[in-house]
Amino acid sequence: MIEVNGQQMTPEELLAAYEEAKNAEQNLKKAAKKALKRRREEQSLKPYQAELILMQKYLEETGRRMIILFEGRDASGKGGTIRRVTRYMNEKHNRVVALGKPTENQRSQWFFQRYVAQFPRGGEVVLFDRSWYNRAVVEPIFGFCTPEEYANFMRGVTGFEKDLVRQGTILVKLYFSVTKDEQARRFERRKTDPLRQWKLSEVDLQAQERWDDFTNQKYEMLKKTHTNHAPWTVIRSNDKFAARLNAMRVILNAVPYQRGNRELDFVPDPNIVISGAREVESMEAERLRSGHFVG
Repeated sequence: MIEVNGQQMTPEELLAAYEEAKNAEQNLKKAAKKALKRRREEQSLKPYQAELILMQKYLEETGRRMIILFEGRDASGKGGTIRRVTRYMNEKHNRVVALGKPTENQRSQWFFQRYVAQFPRGGEVVLFDRSWYNRAVVEPIFGFCTPEEYANFMRGVTGFEKDLVRQGTILVKLYFSVTKDEQARRFERRKTDPLRQWKLSEVDLQAQERWDDFTNQKYEMLKKTHTNHAPWTVIRSNDKFAARLNAMRVILNAVPYQRGNRELDFVPDPNIVISGAREVESMEAERLRSGHFVG
C-alpha cells in the first residue's frame, strides 16, 4: 500500500487515479482550445455583421424590400446562421419567420397566402427559416400534400418568384447542404445535450433513414426552380463557421449598398458556395458514376 495525502492506495489505484487526472487535464485543455477557436471565429464574423448593418441602412433609406430563404436538410446549420446574420441588425427592420403547420383555414387558402402575409414592407428584411419550399421537399416525402398539390406548386412557384422580383423585392434563396455522416453526428449530439434536445422533432428522427428521398426531392427542386431571376445558392455546411461566413458574403453581394470596409473579402469560397445549376450538374454526374444521387 502507498500513502497519498493521508489515504492508503494500492499501486493499481494510484495508477488509475493518475490516469483519471491526466485525462481530466487533457479534456480541460481541449475544451479551452475549442472555446478559444470559437471565440476567434465569432470575432472574425463581426466585420461582416457590421456590413449587414450598412446593408440594412441602405434598404431603409431606399425603401427596398428583401427576403432571404433558408432551406436545407435538418441540422444543416440554418438556425445558427440566421442568428449570426441578425445578431446586430436593427430589430425594428428585420424579422425571422418560422411558420408552423398550416391551420385548416390556411389549408383552404391559396398556398402562398400565409407566406405573403409575412412579406416585408419597404426598408425591411424578412428571413424565412424554411419557406414555401416545404412543399417541394418535406411535404411530399411525408405525405403532407397530395401529388396534385405538389405538381401545382412546382408549376407555379417560378412565376410567383419572378413577379416578386419584378416588383422590386430582393430575393436570396440559400440551401444548406450537409453530409449524411455529419447530420448523424449532429443528431446524436442533440439527443445527449439537454440544451439542444428541443431541436429534435419527429421529422428529424426520420431524416437519416429517408436520406435518399430528401436527396431526390432536393434535385427536383433545384433543377426546376433555379432560375435567372431567382437562383439557388447552395452552402456546404459541414463546417458551420465557413457556412455562416460565406452565407453572409452571398447576402451582402445581393444588395447594391455602399460598402464600409473595402479591404474585407467579399468573394465567396467556391468550395463552400455552389450555384444551384452547378449543384444539379454535380448530382447528375454522380448519378452517372455511381447509379444514384449523392448530396
